[in-house]
Amino acid sequence: MYYCANTNKKVMTFPLCNISSMMEIRKQNCNPMTTKITYLKKPVFIHQGYMQWLWDVDGKQYLDLFTGVATVSVGHCHPKVTTAIQKQLKKLWHTTNIYIHPELHEYCDKLAPYLPDPLKVIYLTNSGSEANELVMLMARLHTGNFDIITFRLTQLTWFLPNKQTMCPDVFRGPWGGSYCRDSPVQSIRQCSCAQGACIANKHYIEQLEETFATSVPSQIAAFFGEPIQGMGGAVQYPKNYLKEAYKLVRQRGGICIADETGFGRTGSHFWGFQGHDVIPDMVTMAKGIGNGFPVGAVVTTPEIAASFVKASHFNTFGGNPLACAVASSVLDVRTDLLISIDVFEKFLIKHREPLPPEAMSEILEDIKDMGVLIGKGGVYGQTFRIQPPMCITREDVDFFLAVFNKAISGYTDRK
Repeated sequence: MYYCANTNKKVMTFPLCNISSMMEIRKQNCNPMTTKITYLKKPVFIHQGYMQWLWDVDGKQYLDLFTGVATVSVGHCHPKVTTAIQKQLKKLWHTTNIYIHPELHEYCDKLAPYLPDPLKVIYLTNSGSEANELVMLMARLHTGNFDIITFRLTQLTWFLPNKQTMCPDVFRGPWGGSYCRDSPVQSIRQCSCAQGACIANKHYIEQLEETFATSVPSQIAAFFGEPIQGMGGAVQYPKNYLKEAYKLVRQRGGICIADETGFGRTGSHFWGFQGHDVIPDMVTMAKGIGNGFPVGAVVTTPEIAASFVKASHFNTFGGNPLACAVASSVLDVRTDLLISIDVFEKFLIKHREPLPPEAMSEILEDIKDMGVLIGKGGVYGQTFRIQPPMCITREDVDFFLAVFNKAISGYTDRK
């Protein structure tokens, strides 16, 4: 038994089985891919969570700054979300959109005002992957074209081909670097480019034009991209890249799709695409909109939505009453928890070469041992992914910064 840091109440731990038996089950009964993606040397055996905190089966407490891969947006077991789940569980667990039930319609009505015109038509799914598959179908139906362009590192689908263009990474890519005014490590936003010009943006747009000229027909179905690339390494694009890319795509008959992970996390805007001053034709979303509960959505225009009826499509779990009740409560809670990413100080990055995997492993392990959980991403797994729930406090941030600095210093001292 131990005390919860947030509520100061006694909390009982009662692991279902011991660590050795869990590892045996993992080895014998879990797919090897499950083991492959455990990138910590000593796995964390999570038992329960509350808001920004997680506890393992031995009662050790962790500050969770990875939130199930940027998914638990408002905190583990948030009381208001938990209450909404319990209330809905007593009323109706599941039905489909064959029938009309209030939870689906109430959530769509609540979500729509958060999106700019004309993005007002919503189709609910039960995952982001499912939403992404659906937008490809809808884009092809609406345009009558087939080819879809994505960034390299974006695996949009496993069974339908898509054409890839260079990811406009102004930090690690061939154009830009630490002194590029659009680089994520730039603080003064000054560079050697002429006022109003951007060499990096020019070259990345040229790469996209080359893809159009050499890899696809004159007319395409869509361009698909995250406004902020997550697994690719939290890549920040040149300021006007998406605006110019969207224009080129639309000239070729395609529609523009934003795979959205913002949902209030960017600080200055609700959606990531708003930071690029663009309005996509379709938006996919999942993860944080359900705070970890499986729910996703496709939002588009009335015109594109009308083309969808050319096909036959049915989704068993999309619009599930329980999922909609959870997503609706998350949307309510989120308005009280918005924070700015400015609370995080910038760390000095001296060069663009990625840390070797063993170095990342050492640092992540040290951070974990000091009571903080973060993730990694990027082409070589070289990017620290820090994606906290929106309920964190200034004290949490200060604690993490101290831990992070100590882990980095410890690694450099050992070198």
